[in-house]
Amino acid sequence: MNRVTTVLRSTWFRAMFMVFALVAALWAVIDQWDAFVTALQQLAWWSAALAVLSSFGYVFLTMLSWRALLNGLGRPVGARAAATVFFTSQVAKYLPGGVWNFVAAAEAGVEHQVSRRRSLTVLLTSMLVSILTGLVFAVLTLAVGPGGVRDDYGWTAVFLPVLAVLLAPPVLNRLIDVLLRLAKREPLETRLTWGALGAAVLWSFAAWLLAGLQVWLLLTAMGMDADVGSFLLATGGYALAWTVGFLVFFVPAGIGVREVVLGAVLAGHLGQGAVLAVILLSRILLTIADIGWGLLASVTIRHPDRTDSGKDVREEQDQC
Repeated sequence: MNRVTTVLRSTWFRAMFMVFALVAALWAVIDQWDAFVTALQQLAWWSAALAVLSSFGYVFLTMLSWRALLNGLGRPVGARAAATVFFTSQVAKYLPGGVWNFVAAAEAGVEHQVSRRRSLTVLLTSMLVSILTGLVFAVLTLAVGPGGVRDDYGWTAVFLPVLAVLLAPPVLNRLIDVLLRLAKREPLETRLTWGALGAAVLWSFAAWLLAGLQVWLLLTAMGMDADVGSFLLATGGYALAWTVGFLVFFVPAGIGVREVVLGAVLAGHLGQGAVLAVILLSRILLTIADIGWGLLASVTIRHPDRTDSGKDVREEQDQC
């Protein structure tokens, strides 16, 4: 175990891992670059600029939601360190397998004195928070969207009450303790409070609104009416697409699945060509945002913030 840990923590392994992750993310953009440029040319410059800013903002607000949970389950972590860990894990999700973002979060966290068990717990919990908040918007879309969407994806609404119960701190803290006990790991030093969970939920809601804004900007630039109804459709449609893409966990970053779901939601509101252009632009812009933040993380990871106490990591190392 110590030998594996040494390899995972080595500079060369982390550098190669980040390079492969960035290449995988870049390939997702390059593979559709010509179609992306063609679709982008249909937008006014200000629509394109706002869509790009919304994409970067969405990823950033998702990080803030994750950080609220990180600091709620242990010693506070500085903004720079938290951003480095999170954005590294986001790029790693483009690698095939569906687990590399967890590996990246765990190993990057160690550099900032965050134990692997805490990093993995926080990342999994943040994903559940994203699904829960996204489902709130998705359920609205299921209620007012095309009947075919309700028939095909209505099953996702079942997860809303289930996740609401699981994420309640009294339930979640017990669940975390049981899972860590089964993994033969010490419990986390801090139990999640309603305040920390509430902050994560609010940041996640804000992130979904920015994601919806991005899609809405693209839709209205393609000819859809710019009103509240179309904004809610864009936000709920993207949230539903993301949720289904996440549940189909064996597809890297939900590629392909999200496009099918979002296309079904938007069908009938725009021509098929315009809908396909919006789906492509949304996917590529969010990938570019992940790459941009990931490149920033790859630079700052060379200068880790070690101001936090190392007790969290030392306790875990003693168990290996």
